[in-house]
Amino acid sequence: MSSPVASTRSSAGTESSRAGGTGARWALAAALLGFFVMTLDALIVNVALPEIGRDFDSGITGLQWVVDGYTLMFAALLLSAGSVTDRIGARQAFGAGLVLFTAASAACGFAPNLGVLVVARLVQGAGAAVIVPASLALIREAFPGSAQRARAISIWAMGGSVGAAAGPVLGGVLSEISWRMIFFVNLPVGVLALFLLTRTRRSPRRADTPFDWTGQLTAVAAMGGLTYAAIEAGAVRLTAPRVLVALLVAVAAGAAFLIAQARGRNPMVPLPLLRERTMAISASIGFALNVGFYGMIFLLSLYLQQEHGLSPLATRLAFLPMTLLTAFVSPTAAWCARKFGPRMPIITGQLAMTAGLVLLCVPRASAPTWLMVLLMIPVGTGGGLAVPAVTSLLLDRVPAERAGTASGVLNTARQVGGALAVAVFGALVAQHATFFHGLRTSLLTAAGLVLLTAAASLLLRPAPQQ
Repeated sequence: MSSPVASTRSSAGTESSRAGGTGARWALAAALLGFFVMTLDALIVNVALPEIGRDFDSGITGLQWVVDGYTLMFAALLLSAGSVTDRIGARQAFGAGLVLFTAASAACGFAPNLGVLVVARLVQGAGAAVIVPASLALIREAFPGSAQRARAISIWAMGGSVGAAAGPVLGGVLSEISWRMIFFVNLPVGVLALFLLTRTRRSPRRADTPFDWTGQLTAVAAMGGLTYAAIEAGAVRLTAPRVLVALLVAVAAGAAFLIAQARGRNPMVPLPLLRERTMAISASIGFALNVGFYGMIFLLSLYLQQEHGLSPLATRLAFLPMTLLTAFVSPTAAWCARKFGPRMPIITGQLAMTAGLVLLCVPRASAPTWLMVLLMIPVGTGGGLAVPAVTSLLLDRVPAERAGTASGVLNTARQVGGALAVAVFGALVAQHATFFHGLRTSLLTAAGLVLLTAAASLLLRPAPQQ
């Protein structure tokens, strides 16, 4: 018997003529640029924080929210953005997200004070939350064939990897001119992506479906509370009153969300979608991969600066070999899936990440920097292999009209994994007598989680041939 998700598949056969055509290529180029600029902006700001603080005479708390405000809105709105994408259409949602993101980037660049900058960063995060699921839904729509779609998603993922690699370096260069340039650089990229989007055809809408206000609001409250708790736990401690209150809000709102989705007539995220094996395993894999990847970046950023005395910019450059190689590995995920089946790159990528996390625990605390840089590579390239493959497999198994929602669920799980890794691992390194002991405990915890989801990946089934 086919799964509840696979059973409602759209008529891929009638749309197959679009795949690989000029419109599909424009759609992929627009989606790649959108994902690139969104990833770039998440990382480019960090290097310029000291200059922003001097210009606005701001303390560390205000500067923290320049970074965390973006993360908070991005995580809180991802799930809702996926649902809205399915309702109004992928092309329309992607365009709206890009306009919002680009306009907010201009507001950041012209910000007269820190308050305006933080508000503009919040709006940027909201635009980014729409861009991610809408870009994947746009690819799902433009490439109905599974093989072509897998290649397209691999290219899309490469855009994020390049953005991650370029962010710290470009941020350092542009901040030498002015910190405002790190926001203005988004404008030409956003305008180009919008121009490419005009070359694609309009997406179908489902506006006749009633809007699930209860689901939308409880999802935002749950994700916002959880992300806020993770952010603040990294700055204070897990048992701080405001962290506990935020966690209680997240739990209560999460419970209300599940009840609303179970009882509502038109739920934002139908529970059969969440219960479907591919969706559940894919979300678990995304969560675990981000725990490993972002947890490692957080821990080694502290380690290289505290134990090796590297400057913040030198620390960012230490991650450059890993991110550049990840960008080259991502396109191979489609080839591996086509040659050996979709589970092969998913499982291989997770095993590579597991091995890398374990190997990082082997050297002594005084190990040379170059060795740690080399040992990071399996972690990044493993994620670069697994993420496009699991995303492609998930989109193969969901109907086109649910692509945005499924993408929103997957990327919400990934965002939660990254945020919780920073909070929990930060607490672990603070609790141990030596930093390196806490680092090893954290990395081994992440490795065990990724290994667990690698075993669960054996239960994944490829979609029927289209």
